[in-house]
Amino acid sequence: MKKLIKVAIVGFPNVGKSTLFNRLLKQKKSLVHSLPGMTRDQIPAFCRLAKKSFILIDTGGFFDSQGDPFSAQVKQKAWEASQIAEVLLFVLDGKRGMTPGEEELFFSLKKMDKPIFVVINKIDTPREEDQIGDFYRLGKEEIIPISAEHNRNLGYLEERIIEILPDSADEDKETELLKIAIVGRINVGKSSVVNRLSGEKRLIVSEIPGTTRDSTDTLIRRNKKTFCLIDTAGIRKMSRTKDKREKAGIIKAKKDIGNADVVCLILDAMEFPTRQDTAIAHIAHDSGKPLILALNKWDLIQKETQSHKEFRDRIYRKLDFVSYAPLVFISALSGQRVVKILDLSEGVLANGKRKISTPKLNKFLKMMNTRHPPVSRNRKKIKLKYMVQKGILPPSFILFTHSQASLDSSYEKFFLKKLYEEFDFLGTPLRVNLKKS
Repeated sequence: MKKLIKVAIVGFPNVGKSTLFNRLLKQKKSLVHSLPGMTRDQIPAFCRLAKKSFILIDTGGFFDSQGDPFSAQVKQKAWEASQIAEVLLFVLDGKRGMTPGEEELFFSLKKMDKPIFVVINKIDTPREEDQIGDFYRLGKEEIIPISAEHNRNLGYLEERIIEILPDSADEDKETELLKIAIVGRINVGKSSVVNRLSGEKRLIVSEIPGTTRDSTDTLIRRNKKTFCLIDTAGIRKMSRTKDKREKAGIIKAKKDIGNADVVCLILDAMEFPTRQDTAIAHIAHDSGKPLILALNKWDLIQKETQSHKEFRDRIYRKLDFVSYAPLVFISALSGQRVVKILDLSEGVLANGKRKISTPKLNKFLKMMNTRHPPVSRNRKKIKLKYMVQKGILPPSFILFTHSQASLDSSYEKFFLKKLYEEFDFLGTPLRVNLKKS
């Protein structure tokens, strides 16, 4: 994969950086909120304009706030994004004007000697555009007034970005990614796992609950395969969440599960599985996505008194409805077996795409009818005539019967278990439906 040009969107909090980021991507990637401080980490994404590809990076606000314990780290992450990017979009709020701090920031960025577009956001009308003269004191840099929210003058900004990208970018195409959603409740070590896999401290890690607010993509390359790790906000009950920005992050995390190829549920070896772990596992199962369970902080467990088998049995006893998911014992702190998540992801995704021929399915069905006759919900025996695969991700099957009946829930669970064993569907949920014929 060729190295793509990086374009970073920078500026103070609440000037509309994330709204602009979403507009340029033409999708709602970053969370947007009226309260400042929604974005904390760098959020990179592939962006393609007029057949030219680049990496667009959304950043947190350059501002020190005594009320936010993470402001210094957010600012540092924004600085790092500015340093690695080849092009900067410096965003200002056209409605409130420019502050001395923003002017000082601009001249600090200018010292990096790289192209900077000064983007004056929230200019909704031509009349407001006539009132931006104060911003021209920044010098000879081109001033581009836009309204990211109302999509005003975005076309011109896109043209200017396209012009500055090298011609070689035309040859770059978006690489096929394996997207892994790293999910779990608050403080189980999701960001630490992503940092360990990426080999650097890409994400802000803290013991304070709710550190990650927006989902953050991290791209890594291994064995000629590109993975996109989606670090999501910790999922917990909305009733326990007071911060509106954290609530928005939780909602976004649930949506990211549906957009991922594989879901990796992180559990805490010191406290598991909790009710919230069970709730998140249900969300993952219902999504139909291939699933991996990763028990983090394994380095803290006394191996002399507790074994892998004890923990494995405890997890699958409480989370029996996702017993198809492989379990890996990891330590984000030491790196122990963390890379196994990538290997397992490739395997479970392949299983989720597996197609079984109709003759093989009906040979399996004949065996089930003979050795383990199916029963309906009212405990009566029913005849399953034949079986076909309907789809993949998740693998879905139709069982044709003589009557309009439903399988007994315990028998359906047993039937699925045998199906997993027969065709090696490790890591992917299965769906079966009965149909009268």
